[in-house]
Amino acid sequence: MTRISPDSFSAAQDDLAHFLNNHLVHYDARRNYDFGALDRSNVSGLSKYISHRVLCEYDVVRQTLKRAPLAEVEKFVQEVFWRIYWKGWLEHRPSVWHDFVRFDADCFAQKDYRNAVEGRTGIACFDAWVAELQETNYLHNHTRMWFASIWIFTLGLPWQAGARFFQEHLLDGDAASNTLGWRWVAGIQTKGKHYLARASNIEQFTKGRFGPDSLNETAAPREENIIHEMIPFDYTMIGKKVFNTLIICDTDLHLPAGTGSYADYDNVFILCLDNARRQLGVSHNVLTFKKGLVGDFQARCDGSEVISADDFEIFASQNDGVDVIYPSIGDNLDYLKRMQNTHNLTVNFRKKQQDLFCWQFAQKGFFNFKRNIPHIIEHFNL
Repeated sequence: MTRISPDSFSAAQDDLAHFLNNHLVHYDARRNYDFGALDRSNVSGLSKYISHRVLCEYDVVRQTLKRAPLAEVEKFVQEVFWRIYWKGWLEHRPSVWHDFVRFDADCFAQKDYRNAVEGRTGIACFDAWVAELQETNYLHNHTRMWFASIWIFTLGLPWQAGARFFQEHLLDGDAASNTLGWRWVAGIQTKGKHYLARASNIEQFTKGRFGPDSLNETAAPREENIIHEMIPFDYTMIGKKVFNTLIICDTDLHLPAGTGSYADYDNVFILCLDNARRQLGVSHNVLTFKKGLVGDFQARCDGSEVISADDFEIFASQNDGVDVIYPSIGDNLDYLKRMQNTHNLTVNFRKKQQDLFCWQFAQKGFFNFKRNIPHIIEHFNL
């Protein structure tokens, strides 16, 4: 059962400080090992906070670079920036997300799927990871790659179903990182370049916890016939205050530095969608975690209140428009756009200057983005 801290912001800050003070120096050398759920000392464990921006990526990078120069902590900094890169890449190609959520979940062998999600495949490592995912709502990043590869190439299941399974159970699941990560393993994100799990690699990086399971180590990459056109993007449209009501979604629980409020608004509502409004449902544990983060944010943000989707829809039907902290492509954005259409509500999205600046480098592969990380750091004095 996932433990929910009564003060997630303090817990997140404590976890960040502990990692930076005790484990950052070893991160590059040890990060690829999965020692099991009882020993996560080689990774930061911050992703569940970063994905909801309880910890903002730029603040994490800034605090990291106070401990050491970029050359010494580059790998960790890159891992933090991956989430920003994935979001930017998806913003340029929203059709990838829309194609994913429209996937027909009944178009494949349901018996094979049930065996997979119930951990009855006979592949020891995979079945153990299914249990770990559902019990702890986390998997090591290297293990996620192995898991996705086995799902796609050994079990022959569609990547979309696996991405939905992850989104349902991961505390740190987000639309961009999860969707595009599964596409990358399948070989359609970077066309023709897939990731194949190898039993020897699993044995090595789990320190022998799992033996040589029989895996498909020669599979060809999956193919996709759809062309996702890159849409034009205005990197200057941050969005200024227009309306007197602000909506904050559970995926961006970040207060501006040095403030405890959005004092220029009459109403500040924090929205956490229930599963009835989500296209990709989440487990009880994940929804409880999100509600805990939202409740803690409300306690920190003066003058704010949590609003249910039912009450927000009543509000939307009675008002002309709202400002919204832009939630990026995903379920929250889709829901808000439905509210625009259903209630003729004007939604003024307010985007972060840092995000827009970074996203201009996310049009292609990560190599180009990585090359610009020093420029990003310098530009924002991180």
